[in-house]
Amino acid sequence: MRGQEPFDDTGPTSVLVQKAETAFPDPTGKTLPNRRETRARTGSWRRALGRDWQLYTLAVLPLAFFVLFRYVPMLGNIIAFRKYEPGGSLFGETWVGLRYVKMFLADPSFWNVFTNTLVLGALTLLFCFPLPIVLALLLNEVRNAKVKRFLQSVSYLPHFLSVVIVAGLVMQLVAIDGPVNQLVKALGGEPTAFIQKPEWFRTIFVSSEVWQTVGWGTILYLAALTTIDEQLYEAARMDGAGRWRQIWHVTLPGIRPTAVTLLILNIGTFMTIGFEKVLLLYNPLTYPTADVITTFLYRMGVESSNLSYAAAIGLFEALVGVVLIVSANLISRRAVGTSLW
Repeated sequence: MRGQEPFDDTGPTSVLVQKAETAFPDPTGKTLPNRRETRARTGSWRRALGRDWQLYTLAVLPLAFFVLFRYVPMLGNIIAFRKYEPGGSLFGETWVGLRYVKMFLADPSFWNVFTNTLVLGALTLLFCFPLPIVLALLLNEVRNAKVKRFLQSVSYLPHFLSVVIVAGLVMQLVAIDGPVNQLVKALGGEPTAFIQKPEWFRTIFVSSEVWQTVGWGTILYLAALTTIDEQLYEAARMDGAGRWRQIWHVTLPGIRPTAVTLLILNIGTFMTIGFEKVLLLYNPLTYPTADVITTFLYRMGVESSNLSYAAAIGLFEALVGVVLIVSANLISRRAVGTSLW
């Protein structure tokens, strides 16, 4: 008996199949890949893995880090719906449903810290997002290379200081006998305990954030500026455009994708604003304006050991963050044509 002939996807049968697919397309509108395309993709992936396996191994540790410290801990969100007792089961003892969700929705303290989070986040985004763009544009106009490097180094330096050091500097500056109050006295005013005044906390916090982060934020914008084609500037000058019009019509459109991407990322971290710095700077006297969701979670979960309640609030905070970043990405894609995905 003759053995069964192997299937040849290049023979007449394959031609008939292709004609049939053309005459009767898939009703879902999708193009079905044939065997040759599937094997080509699989083979190319295997060849790339075999050729560059050393490079792929570099991704093992970062992936393991994210799996162990970002995704596995998500399983702990189950205690937002279960009663957790220290020393008991990691996933809680008894199922309580939405009990803790109803608790924080009815808690006036939660809504106070939620409002503080929105206000501090909005103020930080309002000042810390556009100022790096402005500083990058100004640095880009500096023609002296030595002066430009000096200004960049001075603006970058605060980023490398620990949050503890920055908080200590801020507290010393605004202390009763600090430089700020010395200047106030020299101008004929009365010294004020700024760090103990709720109405001054937001100003102090946002000012320190601007000082610490604006210089570092210019790095990506300066890199984006180097990718703009010089011929665009030459064409603008030939059309009679001055420096301001060149910035408006050439420079800003050139860095728009970078700016939109960073804006979406900043909105994604909107709800986790400055936990370390707030924790170091605030005190019970400034709770009315300084207490934010992350510090409230710290007190509820760590100091009060009410981990289930803290988990419910943290889950709510994460859901708000997801809604914000998805909405910002959608609006950006429809408005300016640039988005993360």
